[in-house]
Amino acid sequence: MNTEASSRLLDRVRKLLAKAEDESVTPPEAQALTAKAAELMAKYGIDRALLAADRPDTDRPGNRMMDIDNPWARVKAHLLCGLGSALRCQAVLLSTRTGTKVHVFGFHSDLERLDVLYTSVLIQMWHGLTGAQLPGWCRSPRAWRRSWLLGFASAVIARVRAAEQAAACQATNPATSDGSRTALVLADRAQVIRGEAERAYPLTRKARVTYSGSGYRDGYAQGQRADIGAGRVTRGRGRALSGAAAG
Repeated sequence: MNTEASSRLLDRVRKLLAKAEDESVTPPEAQALTAKAAELMAKYGIDRALLAADRPDTDRPGNRMMDIDNPWARVKAHLLCGLGSALRCQAVLLSTRTGTKVHVFGFHSDLERLDVLYTSVLIQMWHGLTGAQLPGWCRSPRAWRRSWLLGFASAVIARVRAAEQAAACQATNPATSDGSRTALVLADRAQVIRGEAERAYPLTRKARVTYSGSGYRDGYAQGQRADIGAGRVTRGRGRALSGAAAG
């Protein structure tokens, strides 16, 4: 596949995600869009990886520093780090005096995929939270909403990771003509990005996601219907590569 064909494929993903961002979309429609968007997004990532193996100039390693603003900055960071990990990037969450930042390392095509997906999922997440019914017995609306958002994000991350793994398994099947080559290409790219991140942040540690509200299950269920198409660190030392944390 050439770069023009790859761009057309990603455009199809964008169109599917744009439909999913419409508040009028029903759950069954969202599920149909989900399946197709995830399939195309994963295919695009592998196609670009194979193209770059033959033409390195088409997809080089890079990184982006992304500012995460309030409200719910830690939940957004959890979503961004989790999606980044699923899409073969490495993400480091930074707590600074000016706020929260996420430093993401990846090949340019994977960073592009992450940007498209993260932006769309955020819109869907806000739409879902707006329509979520707060239980009458809830004592802490903020805690419930935070747990709902974490449930939504976790469901989307799990689904994206499953779609990526399924596509990779199919593409690297030894029975196919290019299976072994594809496996080597993906493994080499992963090693390159790990190296880039580790050089920038030699000392890191992971952190767990915690929540106190009771809306996680409802948020997770809504996240399973979303269209999909870690820890805090300080520079030089800190927590969690390709993990996720929210607080």
